[in-house]
Amino acid sequence: MDSYVLEFIDAPELGNEREFQKSILENLKNFILEIGKDFSFIGNEYRVQVGNHDYYIDLLFYHRGLSCLVAFELKIGEFKPEYIGKMNLYLEALDREVKKQTENPSVGVILCASKDDEVVEFALSRSLSPTMVSEYTLKLIDKNLLQRKLKEYIDIAGETNE
Repeated sequence: MDSYVLEFIDAPELGNEREFQKSILENLKNFILEIGKDFSFIGNEYRVQVGNHDYYIDLLFYHRGLSCLVAFELKIGEFKPEYIGKMNLYLEALDREVKKQTENPSVGVILCASKDDEVVEFALSRSLSPTMVSEYTLKLIDKNLLQRKLKEYIDIAGETNE
């Protein structure tokens, strides 16, 4: 999925990733319904250790259909290429230390407020890790506004065809 609507998060703007994570955890059922079925929640701020360093995955799920761990990295701003390196580290740590032998390689999802598709394509082009970058919106466009705009477009299209 390329975009998620997280309108169940009752916040016009998120101040930081921790607030974003807290809002998702408070609405975990709705979040799982939005990202798709077959997800089981494992934990938030899930600690993985690499060398002498601790790293924390924002949200960790298990996907029953894919038989794999799914790491979510939450970002309140636009996608940045360096997020891929961080996710690759998480996925490698999960695969080496957490994944069971019968499970498939872990998958990463970087959930950003916005993204430039060309930057994402370049950033992912040499990455071997199964990572996707998705956008989220906190509100769907107002239904009445959408209907008015649609009527305007129909009226304009009708005028150009006459």
